[in-house]
Formats: sequence, C-alpha cells, structure tokens
Amino acid sequence: MVLEYTDILRERSPFIKLLGLDVLKLESGTCQLSLKIKDNFRNSHKTVHGGVIYSLADIGMGVAVYSTLKKDQEAATIEIKINYLKPAQVTTLVCDAKIIQKGKKIAVLEAEIKYDDILVAKALGTFSIFKTKDESASC
Repeated sequence: MVLEYTDILRERSPFIKLLGLDVLKLESGTCQLSLKIKDNFRNSHKTVHGGVIYSLADIGMGVAVYSTLKKDQEAATIEIKINYLKPAQVTTLVCDAKIIQKGKKIAVLEAEIKYDDILVAKALGTFSIFKTKDESASC
C-alpha cells in the first residue's frame, strides 16, 4: 500500500514527483516520508535549503490529514510555522507528521524533519477541510 501511495502522489502532484519523495509509513492520521537530497536542493552554504525542508513538512502534514478524509473531502494548507533547528548537510531527510487535533473543518498537525534521529526542523500546520467540488456542476 505504501509503494502504491507513493506512485499515486507522484502522479497527482508534479511537485512531489519533482522532489522525489517516498512514503515510508502511512497510517490514519500519521505518515513518514523520505527525501533524497539532490545537489540543487542545497543553498550557498551546501546545506539543505529551508524551502525544501518546509515543502517536506507541508507535504508530510498534508498526507497525514488526507489519510483521514472521506472520499468527498479535500484539505489545503492554511498556515505553517516552522522552526529550523540545525543545518542539514545530509543526503536524506525523513519527515514524521501526525495530526494533533482534527475537527470538521480544521486540522492541526505537527511535523518533525530529521536525519539519523537528529531534529533539523519542527513545524506546526493548520489545514482547512472542505467538500470536494463537483466539476460536472460547473458551466
């Protein structure tokens, strides 16, 4: 199931395909993603660019919230606050994301970005939950 979900994510999101994310674990309300760091993901200090780390956290939290949604629901990021704790001069990062609180319209999640169990960044995200638009109803 995890491998299939990775393929589905890459098919539906060109950005996820571009990054090359892999889903390592997926359960209701939690997920673990892995990202192999490419040379063009680094900044001028040769560490992983903060935008790459932010994207990993955002996608991880998004996957975690989507794992709990009904077929007629979608989610979108409202806000993310991230703390960068250590520079990452590594080849692989792992994101562990989980739901802290989920209501009918809002979910709050957290994500930890690590390498070798060293915490690189911690994020807190708020996501909107809404009904899927019926494309056939539009003119």
